[in-house]
Amino acid sequence: PRAASAPLTSGPGGGQSSWAQQVHQLAGAGDEQPVAPWKPPVEDPFQAVARRQAAARPAGLGKRLAARLVDSAVVAGGTAAAAVPLGAKAIDHLNDKIDAARLSGRTVTVWLLDGTTGTYLGIVLAVLLLSGVLYEVLPTVKWGRTLGKKLCGLQVRDIEAHEPPAFGPALRRWLVYSVPGLLGVGLVGVVWCLFDRPWRQCWHDKAAHTFVAG
Repeated sequence: PRAASAPLTSGPGGGQSSWAQQVHQLAGAGDEQPVAPWKPPVEDPFQAVARRQAAARPAGLGKRLAARLVDSAVVAGGTAAAAVPLGAKAIDHLNDKIDAARLSGRTVTVWLLDGTTGTYLGIVLAVLLLSGVLYEVLPTVKWGRTLGKKLCGLQVRDIEAHEPPAFGPALRRWLVYSVPGLLGVGLVGVVWCLFDRPWRQCWHDKAAHTFVAG
């Protein structure tokens, strides 16, 4: 004899199995199929990095000042290695000119900047530029940070991409920082970040379209 069929529901949904029967059928189907073990969701590392970059905020001014002092000391030390001996030669050269003017018995104008001292000054400026490129620009392009910023947990990032800047912006950032400093107005560009909102940019950050994240 044929097995009795399951009772069907009546009403608008007539002709279909009841809700309880459907649950029972699903449970029975589950017994026939293997259940895959549950695995915790694994976060995509690329998405995690992107989220961390997007969540970066401007660093505190205290950390930025500490990092800048370290970086300035390193660049100044490298530049001084060339500036000190050349400065001593420049002083000897000027003293020789002064002695020669005295011995001549005539009134002679002794120029501090001539071909010799100008050459020495050019060498010092070239060493300063080279030190800046090797210490500031290249590490900023590759890692987004110098030694000082690494010690303080900071990173230079492009405002839009939140990635380390390319070589061009990184070089422009260094030049806009160093050249005004040599001209005596660099302090104004540095303290500009005290009033700038929302990225707290100094002049060199504005020139490179970057900010310091921490």
